[in-house]
Amino acid sequence: MNPLLHQTPLRALGLVFGFFILMISFILSIVLGTTEISFLTAVESFTHYDMSSNEHVIIQTTRFPRAIFAALIGGNLAVAGALMQALTRNPLASPSIFGINSGAVFFVILALTFFPVSSLDQLVWVAFLGAGIGALTVYFLGSLGRDGLTPLKIVLAGAAMTALFTSFTQGMLVVNEASLQNVLFWLAGSVAGKSAEGLIPVLPYMVFAGITALVLAQPVNILTSGEDVAKGLGQRTGLVKISIAVAVILLAGSSVAVAGSIGFVGLVIPHIARFLVGIDYRWVIPYSAVLGAILLLLADIIARFVIMPGEIPIGVMTALIGVPFFIYTARKGFRSKGVSP
Repeated sequence: MNPLLHQTPLRALGLVFGFFILMISFILSIVLGTTEISFLTAVESFTHYDMSSNEHVIIQTTRFPRAIFAALIGGNLAVAGALMQALTRNPLASPSIFGINSGAVFFVILALTFFPVSSLDQLVWVAFLGAGIGALTVYFLGSLGRDGLTPLKIVLAGAAMTALFTSFTQGMLVVNEASLQNVLFWLAGSVAGKSAEGLIPVLPYMVFAGITALVLAQPVNILTSGEDVAKGLGQRTGLVKISIAVAVILLAGSSVAVAGSIGFVGLVIPHIARFLVGIDYRWVIPYSAVLGAILLLLADIIARFVIMPGEIPIGVMTALIGVPFFIYTARKGFRSKGVSP
């Protein structure tokens, strides 16, 4: 199917329009919530900050950091999903479905329960370890058998490991009930209550992984043409695959460390990006980053109003969008391969 934006000028214009929508979503995330704040007041909080103003304090200490986290994490998860779908050639690949997010969550809860780990600097590395183990385990299980790695086997392996890690996580929380209330909201995925200082430990990894993803765009294009073709063109496919895996682990692991498990962003957004610009990952990756940021910002805004004055975890909102899309994509993929779902 031809992409909606099939010419370079149209793709560039579409990306500029995406940034415009992203900015609007970012502003709405700052001004909308339980406390009504005008756009002018929001601007004044940056130009003439007044510590005695309740609205200014809310924006600077709560709304603004929250919007930054939502945008960065949405972009991270979407780019991670795009890279995973390219690497595995599986339209269902994403950090939440292939056990990466659940592995990171389990190791974080394990560290909080049994080890003296509390700082975000330490938890980030624990999340990276869990994400890496989850990815390697799913890849190993999906590769078993004479037919090697297949889309169906890796989906089943991912589902199995996600269920296993989730069960282990629940077991940890039963053992340490004192931690349950502290992490329950985080487990469902949330960007609420984040401070700007909390971004410092993870930002270098996010930036490095994002730049790596952009650098890998052209090698990914070659790799998706087929491994034999890529090797024939002189590509070191093993190095490219390892680089993709490292980028995915850094993107997903850093996101889980600060916001918990937010699912389905990495599944849905890459499909939308490819619908718009085709399979050229020089465009798919930046489009995924922008669209993922928009999706999570809008999901976070909606989450504030569903059960006001409370709010639901943002992971619940993304699941409401992602589950129907997952079912549709799975059925479509199975039909195309002659497999009954």
